[in-house]
Amino acid sequence: MEGPADILFVSGATPSPLYHRHPHVLEEHVHPNDIEGQTRRAMENIKLVLDREGLGWRHVVKITKYLTDMRDMDGMVAVLEGYFGDWKPASTTACVNCLSTPGARVELDMIAVKPK
Repeated sequence: MEGPADILFVSGATPSPLYHRHPHVLEEHVHPNDIEGQTRRAMENIKLVLDREGLGWRHVVKITKYLTDMRDMDGMVAVLEGYFGDWKPASTTACVNCLSTPGARVELDMIAVKPK
């Protein structure tokens, strides 16, 4: 049976390039120091995925936000608002010890829904 929508799960995006080598090569993972710059890079990585699928920010229904320092919350949220505007997807924020590459302070994953 076919459902009324397609669901896209966007894996965690950090300020690192969307496509990078494994094992990690540290030169590929040079991040801005500020949370705003890191969040912008993660959002642009996600935008690449959404664009490829013909989706926009209003298709996003859930965000999971991982921060290494909860004091970065306001800066991260300010950047997200620049992308989402008045659209408010459901969200969860968790503070974690570290992320996949040294210096990464934010990771975002999202769920988007594309109506058929």
